[in-house]
Amino acid sequence: MRRMGGGVAVLFSAPVRHRNGDVDFDYRQGSDFHYLTGFPEPDCVLVLAPDRQEGRFVLFVRPRDKEKEIWTGRRAGVDGAKALFGADQAFEVSKLDEELPKILENAPRLHYRVGVDRDQDESVFRAVRKVRDKLRLGVSCPPVIQDPHVDLADMRLFKAPEELALLRRACEISCDAHREAIRDVRPGMHEFTLQGILEGHFRKNGARRNGYPCIIGAGDNATVLHYNENDSQVREGSLVLVDAGAELDFYTADITRTFPANGKFSPAQRKVYQLCLDAQKAGLEAVRAGNHFLAPHEAALAVLVDGFLDLGLLKGPREEVLEKETYKAYFMHKTSHWLGMDVHDVGDYKVSGEWRRLEPGMVLTVEPGIYISQDCETAAPEFRGIGVRIEDDVLVTSSACEVLSSSVPKEIDELEALRPRR
Repeated sequence: MRRMGGGVAVLFSAPVRHRNGDVDFDYRQGSDFHYLTGFPEPDCVLVLAPDRQEGRFVLFVRPRDKEKEIWTGRRAGVDGAKALFGADQAFEVSKLDEELPKILENAPRLHYRVGVDRDQDESVFRAVRKVRDKLRLGVSCPPVIQDPHVDLADMRLFKAPEELALLRRACEISCDAHREAIRDVRPGMHEFTLQGILEGHFRKNGARRNGYPCIIGAGDNATVLHYNENDSQVREGSLVLVDAGAELDFYTADITRTFPANGKFSPAQRKVYQLCLDAQKAGLEAVRAGNHFLAPHEAALAVLVDGFLDLGLLKGPREEVLEKETYKAYFMHKTSHWLGMDVHDVGDYKVSGEWRRLEPGMVLTVEPGIYISQDCETAAPEFRGIGVRIEDDVLVTSSACEVLSSSVPKEIDELEALRPRR
C-alpha cells in the first residue's frame, strides 16, 4: 500500500461461472486476490486499509452454513478467515454495504479496478455514495479512484524465492510429462490421447490444473498457433507440436516441444526444425539483465529471416524482408511473454514508450516458431504442413539466464534417441 500511495484498496474474488444444469466450471481464484490473501473461496472481498486502527487486512467472506457445506464443501467462515488466513478483521460478505463505507471515510484515495464486473462496481459505488452523504458532517470521500492492478502487476513481475520454487517445480513436473509424451507417441493415436498422458502426469505429481488448455497439434494442425481441438489422429510421418504446462499452487510452466510421430525427422522436417532451434538458441542468448524485452525476439528473428531465405521460403533482399515483414507468412508472433501466476503473466512490456529492460527475478518464455500450412502456395511442397515451435521458460539472473525447462530434450539426435524406432 505504501507503493500505491496509501489509502484503501478493495479487491473482489473471482466469480463462479455456471456451466450447465447444476454444474459450475472448475473454480480458480483470481491471481491478484490469491497473491495478496491465499484465500481460495469465491464471493469474498479483500479490503486493505493500512492506516486503520481496527484492522489493516479485512476480509468479507461467506458465512459457515452446515446445509450448504454438505453439498459444496467446507467454508472458512469469519473465524477461519482470521485464524487460517491472518485477517485482522473479518465480516460476513452480506455486511459489505454496511462496513465498507466506514472504512472509506477520510481515505485519501481508493484503489479499485473499475469496469471488470458491473455488480462489483455498484457495490463499491454504493459505498462511495454513502460516504459522500456525510460530507456535511465533516467526513471526506476518497477524491481519487486508482487501479491497483498496475502496481500489483509490477510486484508480480519480480518473483520472490518462494515463487521461484513453485515455478521450478511446475517446470520439473511439466518437463517429465513432455518426455513421457515424446516417448509414448505413436502414429494412429489421437491427439487427445497424448493430452491424457500429459495431464495424467501433471495430476499424479501434484499439479491439480493445467496453466492453460493443452495444444496438441499433429501434422498441419501444428501450423495453427492456438489449436486445441486435439481430436485428430497422429499420422505416420507427421510432426507433433505439444504446448503444455502444469500449474502448481497458482504458478504455471509453459513449454513447447515438436517431435516426429515415428521417431525420425524427414529431411525437410529436419531443415525446418533445426532453423527454429537455432533461432531459439539465439533468443536465449539475448536473455540478459540490461537487454530490453524485445532483444530475444530480434535475435531469433534475425536467424529465422536468414534461414527463410536460405531455404527458398522467401525471396528478395534481407532488408526488404525485414522492412515489409514478409517473414510473417511463416512467423507471425513475438518470441516472448512474461510467465508466472498466469501463462501470459502481468507486467508492462514498455515503460515510458520504451521496451522494458530485463532485470533479475523476471521470468519469460523464449518461443520462436515456423508455421508452413498445407495450403501455403509460396513454399515448396516438401515443406508444406510442417509446424514447429520450441519454447522454454527462462529466469533472468545477474549473469547468464537460467532455463527452467532445460530437462526436456530439443536437439534432433536427443529427440530421436528418446523414442527409439520399433
